[in-house]
Amino acid sequence: MENEAQRTASAGVGRRLADRITAVWDLLTGRPVSLYGVSVLRIGYGLLYLIFLLREFPHRDEIWGPGSAWTPALAQQLFEQTGWFSVLVLSDSRAYFELCYVLALVTAALFLLGWRTRVLSVLFAVVVTSFHSRAIFMTDGGDNLVLLMSLYLVLTACGRRWSLDARRDRLKSVRAGDVPEPTRSPFSHQLRDARTTLITVVHNCGMFVIAVQVCFLYGSAGLYKVQGASWGGGTALHYVLNLELFRPWPAFSHFVDEHTLVVAVAGYMTVLLQVAFPFVLFGRLKYPVLAMLLGMHIGIAVLMGLPLFSGAMIVADAVFLPDRFYTFLPHLCRRAAQRTDSSRPVPERATDPGTVPVQGGPGGAPRSKHRVMLPAGRKGTMPTPGPASHQVPPDNGRRTGADPRR
Repeated sequence: MENEAQRTASAGVGRRLADRITAVWDLLTGRPVSLYGVSVLRIGYGLLYLIFLLREFPHRDEIWGPGSAWTPALAQQLFEQTGWFSVLVLSDSRAYFELCYVLALVTAALFLLGWRTRVLSVLFAVVVTSFHSRAIFMTDGGDNLVLLMSLYLVLTACGRRWSLDARRDRLKSVRAGDVPEPTRSPFSHQLRDARTTLITVVHNCGMFVIAVQVCFLYGSAGLYKVQGASWGGGTALHYVLNLELFRPWPAFSHFVDEHTLVVAVAGYMTVLLQVAFPFVLFGRLKYPVLAMLLGMHIGIAVLMGLPLFSGAMIVADAVFLPDRFYTFLPHLCRRAAQRTDSSRPVPERATDPGTVPVQGGPGGAPRSKHRVMLPAGRKGTMPTPGPASHQVPPDNGRRTGADPRR
C-alpha cells in the first residue's frame, strides 16, 4: 500500500509538471503577447530618439561629427578594445556625416510610424548603436536604456498594432475578402505554419527579455540604494537637489528642498518602489505602483533635467500594461467625451428679466403688447386685448352652447 501511494503521488507530481510545461509551451507558441505594449515601445522610443536628434541638431558636429573633440581616430582605437561599431567613423567627410544624420532622422520617423518595421527595426538599432558608440563618454542612463531596447525590439513584432504596416494589412484583407484563397500544397501550409510559430516564439522571447531587463534595472537600483547611508537616512534627495549639474530650475529645487519631511518620504518611497517592482507584476497592485513610478520619473525630468532618461523609463514601464488596457482606452476616451457633451447646458434664448412672457389665447395665437410700468418700477409688457377672435371670455374660454371641438 505504501509503495502504491508513493507511485500515485509521483504520478500526480509528474502530471502537474507536464501540465505546467504544456502551459508554458502554449504561452510561448500560441500567440504573440503584448502586441499593443510593444507598439507603445516602438512609438515611444522612435519619438524620443527623433526628438533627441532634432534637439542636438545645432550641436551635431561637436558631438558626433568630424569637428568633435573625440575624433573618429580616437573612437576607432576605442572600438578595437571594446568591440563597438559605428557607421559614423567609416569616413571623415562632412558630407558623409550630414547624410548619415539625415538618414538617422528619417529612420527614426519611419520607425515611429511603423513603416516596414521588420527592416526599419534593424536600421533603427544600427542608428542608435552608431550614435551611442561614437560619443560613448557623453551618454547617460537614458541613452543606455534606449540602446538596449532598440536591440530587443528587433526580435519583436512591433508593427502589428498602431502602425502603417497594420493599416496596410487591414486594407489588404478587406480587398481580398471576396477573392478565394489559392490552393496550396501541404508543404506550403507546413512551411507557413512553421514561419508563424517561429515569429511568435521569437517575439515572445523578446518581450520576456524586455520585461526581465526592466525588472533587473529597478531591482538592482533599489538594492544599490539600500546599501547607502544617505538613502537609509532619508537625506539622499537633499544632496541630489543641491547638485549644480542637476539643477535646471535652482529656485524650484530650493523650494522643494525646504520641505524636508516630503523629501525624506520621497526618498524612502523611491527605494521601496524599486525593490518591490519585480514582485508586484502579477497582481493588481502593479497599477498603483506604475502610477507612482510615473510620478517619480516626471519629478526626475523636471527637477534633475533628465527628460531622455525619464521618457525612456516611462516607455519601458508601459510594456507591463496588458493589451486589454490599451484596447479599453478608446472606449474610455469616447465615454469621457460623451459625458462632457452631455454635461454642457443647452443654450436657451435670453429673456429680459423685466418682461412678462407673452400669453396666447385659444390656439396659441399671440396677443399684441405694449410697454407699461410695473408697480415695482420696472418696465414690462402687459397683454392688451387683440381682435375679437382672440379675446378670452371670462369663463376661461368656455362659450355657452359652443361646440367643444372648436
